Amino acid sequence: MVTIIGNGKMALAIAKGLNGEVEVVGRDEKKLQKFCTESSARKYHLLNNFDITDKIIILATKPYALDLLSLKGKAKEVISIMAGKKIEEIKKHIKSEIYSRVMPNVGAIHQASTTAVFGSENAYEIFSKIGVAIKVSSEKELDISTAIAGSGPAFLAIVAEAIADGGVLCGMNREMSYEFTKGLFRSYASLEDKPANIKDSVISPAGTTASGIEKLEENGVRNAFIKAIKGAYEKSQKI
Repeated sequence: MVTIIGNGKMALAIAKGLNGEVEVVGRDEKKLQKFCTESSARKYHLLNNFDITDKIIILATKPYALDLLSLKGKAKEVISIMAGKKIEEIKKHIKSEIYSRVMPNVGAIHQASTTAVFGSENAYEIFSKIGVAIKVSSEKELDISTAIAGSGPAFLAIVAEAIADGGVLCGMNREMSYEFTKGLFRSYASLEDKPANIKDSVISPAGTTASGIEKLEENGVRNAFIKAIKGAYEKSQKI
């Protein structure tokens, strides 16, 4: 069994993805009870002086809460999903035999997360159960993946919303525009090719796609997304 410390949205997504094979630890008993009901977690515990001895811990609190943790004992493994918090800092607050860092995303709730893993084989195996796990070779790569895979769903949500709004602007009703937009994302994911190759397979001389790409480039969309990733990464270094 895995012990999740924290009961926020990401913790809930992981618990659901692991099919309830977890226990949860937090400060608010009513929230913990609700968490167990929604996730099928087996049991809950209050955080203050919780004994982590020999447990596999998924640390799913907000980064600022690391300083506030009150735990006792020595864990078998601590697997942190906290953005920006380096292993050396985690070691100052929590005792464990093994330390790992991972960065999943909200797709975990449907076992469709793309998760970066820096650390143990056990951490890789756990997060492979909630989607695709990708091993990275450094904490820097983990922090970059936070900007892409962790923050990325929010960035893509803005893209999806804008595309759907474009359909409405052209005269399509809202629900149908959303359906076509969702289908677009499913179709793109199924292609499993390099972005440039996908673009080249669609665009034709003086065609509709070329005209649309021209407008995207005029408005600096490519540069905006590059800066979004860079900004999210840089923020992770200041947490």
